[in-house]
Amino acid sequence: MADLGAETWIIHGTLLGWWWNRKILPWDSDIDVQMTNTTVHFLASYYNMTIHSYKKRKYMLEVNPKYTDGSYHDYLNVIDARWIDIQTGLFIDITAVRPKEGFPDIICSKDQHDERTQDLFPLRDSLFEGQTVKIPYDYSKLLTAEYGTASLTKTKYSG
Repeated sequence: MADLGAETWIIHGTLLGWWWNRKILPWDSDIDVQMTNTTVHFLASYYNMTIHSYKKRKYMLEVNPKYTDGSYHDYLNVIDARWIDIQTGLFIDITAVRPKEGFPDIICSKDQHDERTQDLFPLRDSLFEGQTVKIPYDYSKLLTAEYGTASLTKTKYSG
């Protein structure tokens, strides 16, 4: 994304994996990232359905044609874009955040996650799976809001 000029950050279960060991959680099946709706629009305009090489692998960037619809009504259509490994089919989910109408300091995504802009920005630099990533500014607040306080201290999950 940095090569394309698209600012993105890890979120949800991926951010929780980052918290614990800077790696994907063993039971997680994808990587979740966010970006602004403006950035998704940029990707849709210039890079949709393009193939990119990274470390001898090829990935397709697919932008959902309904990325502009920010409503919560279509709960099966919450992913705004994906990086897809064209060899394995594994993917990175991209959800867009946009201003929440009537709430000037809140941004929201179609997967019904609302975040305060000051909890996300400024983004911090870190490492995840040995790669440089951006993480939200107040990552612990976001993680406890989504998963509860035990998610940051409990060392066993489902036994």
